[in-house]
Amino acid sequence: MQYLASILKFGWPYLRRYWVRFAAGILLGVAFGISNLGFVWAGKTIVSRMDAQQMGALLGQSARKDSKPIVAGSFSERLEKLKVDLERSADQLVDPWLPRTGRAVDWRQTLGGVLLLPLLVAARGYIGFLSSYCMGWVSERVVNDLRADVLLKLNSLSLDYFNRAKMGDLLARVNSDTSMLHRSLDTGLSMLIKEPVTIVGTFVMLIVLDWRLSLFVFLFLPVCMVPLIVLGRKARKAGLAGVQATVTQSSLLIEALSGIRVVKAFGLEARQVARFREISRDIIRAAMKNLQARELVNPAIETVAMLGLGGLVVFIFQSGARVDDLAGFLIGLVLIFNPIKKLAALHVLFQQTSAGVQRLLTLFTEQPSVRDVAQPERLKGFTQGIELRGVGFSYGGKPVLQDIQLTIPRGCRLGIAGESGGGKSTLINLLFRFYDVTEGSILIDGHDLRAVALRDLQRQMALVSQEIVLFDMTVAENIACGKDGATREEIEAAAKGANAHEFILQLPQGYETRIGERGVTLSGGQRQRLAIARAFVRDAPILLLDEATASLDSASEAEVEAAIDRLEHNRTVVCVAHRLATLANMDKILVMANGLVVESGNYEELLHRGGAFAEMARKQGIGSNRSFAQASLPAASTP
Repeated sequence: MQYLASILKFGWPYLRRYWVRFAAGILLGVAFGISNLGFVWAGKTIVSRMDAQQMGALLGQSARKDSKPIVAGSFSERLEKLKVDLERSADQLVDPWLPRTGRAVDWRQTLGGVLLLPLLVAARGYIGFLSSYCMGWVSERVVNDLRADVLLKLNSLSLDYFNRAKMGDLLARVNSDTSMLHRSLDTGLSMLIKEPVTIVGTFVMLIVLDWRLSLFVFLFLPVCMVPLIVLGRKARKAGLAGVQATVTQSSLLIEALSGIRVVKAFGLEARQVARFREISRDIIRAAMKNLQARELVNPAIETVAMLGLGGLVVFIFQSGARVDDLAGFLIGLVLIFNPIKKLAALHVLFQQTSAGVQRLLTLFTEQPSVRDVAQPERLKGFTQGIELRGVGFSYGGKPVLQDIQLTIPRGCRLGIAGESGGGKSTLINLLFRFYDVTEGSILIDGHDLRAVALRDLQRQMALVSQEIVLFDMTVAENIACGKDGATREEIEAAAKGANAHEFILQLPQGYETRIGERGVTLSGGQRQRLAIARAFVRDAPILLLDEATASLDSASEAEVEAAIDRLEHNRTVVCVAHRLATLANMDKILVMANGLVVESGNYEELLHRGGAFAEMARKQGIGSNRSFAQASLPAASTP
């Protein structure tokens, strides 16, 4: 029950949004359980309307053989009187519509005899359908809302969470964990309402028929719970192991497919498949343990139940039960037995689902390390500049940035150079406030970034990076991602500014062409120009360029550089570049090494100074005697 309680507690905020359908599903489920009682009554009534003496002869006993006297005023007498009154009332109601031995059968009795069982089955079936439909309707929407909330939660978390999380684990939380909850809410809740009502209602009916036999059944039922509890625990442990193995396998699959070029280039196919098979064996072991626990429930309960039934048969012969009561009682036992088996399987399902619910709860308790303060300051524009005061940053180990002192006036174009690992991209991340500084502060127009509303800060900035992120949408939709509500005119103007308009028109459907996952149908230069168009349509006053041309060939780089030059116009620019020639037009350049600023100055000054910048330039074939035009050429074209 604790697992069911945790599942319902987790799902209730979603269930109550659809309380009308949910309540209807519950009420219909109760009605379904009660409808099963009609079969007990029908079985007993049909047998009682036959010749009792003939039925007794067939069974080798009389109708009340060895029946025991009933003590006046006892519980048995009161129960027997209630039973007789109920039977008399029911017989008076249905007598004109059901045939009876020794009486001529008219059209009403023929019709009633033919339709009695079909009507009971139809009523039970359609009530069960409506209950399942309502529960399914609710569960589909609950899980859809939950998946949206999981994605919303993931989007709210800071980058440090994704640095330590596995992609397979994130996908499992969105898909597998929510699917298991969906199954519990859809099938599980429906069964949880129908079957207990069936058991309780039928048991009450059996007490009315013969309380002594019912007491025997009631005392024997707890024995059936023993295998249920033991196997449920095993199923939960196996389910947890299976989830962990599946997460690892999903991460490996994503890793292998996203790096397929490297896999093929180095002939790693066999190694990747071997790793996949190894993890698959763990999944198989967990799945088989889960299967054993799930499938052993029925034979274990059936074996225990048959032992009870054997004892019950002996007890029946000793009690001298009436034939019609016995017929109703046996039908009732069948109606009780099936719900018990279903509830046993349901217990295993809830055990498995609780593991996924716990993982979802863990996710929802995660808090972003970067978030707005209680009352953030509003930033309506960018008018003055950006200032870094003693900025330091660490991912938890060795410092990545140390004591960075920097002022970037509005309209300034700042270049950042340095070897890999010097802290260049980290500085961009801090300006965007993907992370918060661990020392010092960053101010924009005199406001500490940590005090400014994140949404306001993001509106002031646009990013073009080496890692081009495009979505499986149309060209127009990808460009429009830069600005909410961008018009078609704004989209096309942005594409023209990014030198992308011409190649877009040559696509099969022009701006309405879907570009595939990550823009796989486009070249690297085309993808980068779409990313620049997205920055154009954003029209932000601060432009951050992070190795924007690093992965392009010379021809594509020239086109992208021309688009970036237009994008930089009248904007504050921070440009991180490994190719130093792309920094030639910057007003100021910082050279970083080991998280420190080791040099600063403009392009020509740094070349003549003979320091770290000049050494990097020499390695790229750039000399201080070169003209400005020569220095501006793409590095890939130099010898």
